[in-house]
Amino acid sequence: ERRAVAWTRKAANQGHAEAQSNLGTAYMYGLGVAKDERRAVEWYTKAAKQGHAKAQCNLGFAYMNGVGVAKDERRAVEWTRKAANQGHAEAQSNLGTAYMYGLGVAKDEIRAVEWDTKAARQGHAKAQFNLGIAYMNGLGVAKD
Repeated sequence: ERRAVAWTRKAANQGHAEAQSNLGTAYMYGLGVAKDERRAVEWYTKAAKQGHAKAQCNLGFAYMNGVGVAKDERRAVEWTRKAANQGHAEAQSNLGTAYMYGLGVAKDEIRAVEWDTKAARQGHAKAQFNLGIAYMNGLGVAKD
């Protein structure tokens, strides 16, 4: 893993967004490096600012949960929405959850279902589960 991180770091330092995102993940989980959530967020931010959807999703998660940064639900939604708008299924599902529970946005069950539907159509299991709950309880849709 150390060689993997060394080469990834070289690419990340040259501005390669995918490498920056992967290095963020290495730091987030301690893969080949000492776990350092703050450094993970720094690398995710670099990649996210370049439009890297997975990094934007991971950054949104970090802000939503206060991992490596101060918790900031509004900022979490901003980054998550950027990834969701690029078609990133996990981000779409996370945005659906934000709308369902009013996390960083006004609660809106209809929008929650819309975002979960987009993710579910891509095969995202959590979104599919959330849609089942929505239909079972009539949340944003008619009970069915």
